[in-house]
Amino acid sequence: MSRYVRWLLLAAFLIVVGVWPSAAAPIGLAATGAAVILGAIPGPVLALAAVVAWLKHRPAPAPTATA
Repeated sequence: MSRYVRWLLLAAFLIVVGVWPSAAAPIGLAATGAAVILGAIPGPVLALAAVVAWLKHRPAPAPTATA
């Protein structure tokens, strides 16, 4: 492997390692915010909301064949 290729690979590695924390920070903040919001809502309220959503969007029964 050429000396220049090694330097280019080292530069690319340092760029990726240096940029990754700032690129991943918004994802971590969004996950933390979602966890805080879900943690603030009591469990029975979440269960009731799930039941209401399922009842509102449940699949229609398949039509029966009449002959």
